[in-house]
Amino acid sequence: MARSYTRIKICEERIIAMRETGKTRQEIAKELGLSLKQIKNWINRYNKREAKKETGIMKGRGRKSAVTLQEYKYENKQLKMENELLRSFLEAVGRK
Repeated sequence: MARSYTRIKICEERIIAMRETGKTRQEIAKELGLSLKQIKNWINRYNKREAKKETGIMKGRGRKSAVTLQEYKYENKQLKMENELLRSFLEAVGRK
């Protein structure tokens, strides 16, 4: 069985616009003639890419110390979010 490839990059702007209008992944997939899995994977990759941009972690070569500092900032942000989640869980359970 031959695998067919879709150049989803061509549809990026349309997908972003549809997401901003509140369309579901299923609706986006149906309108563009793609599978739900393709849309789901693209949205996940897009969200990760945007999160990295927000924290300053970019692809490419740079000074090693600068890249590690950016990675630490990203990891620190993730750990802060985890701590908040755990604190709210403990409060909900009544252990805090």
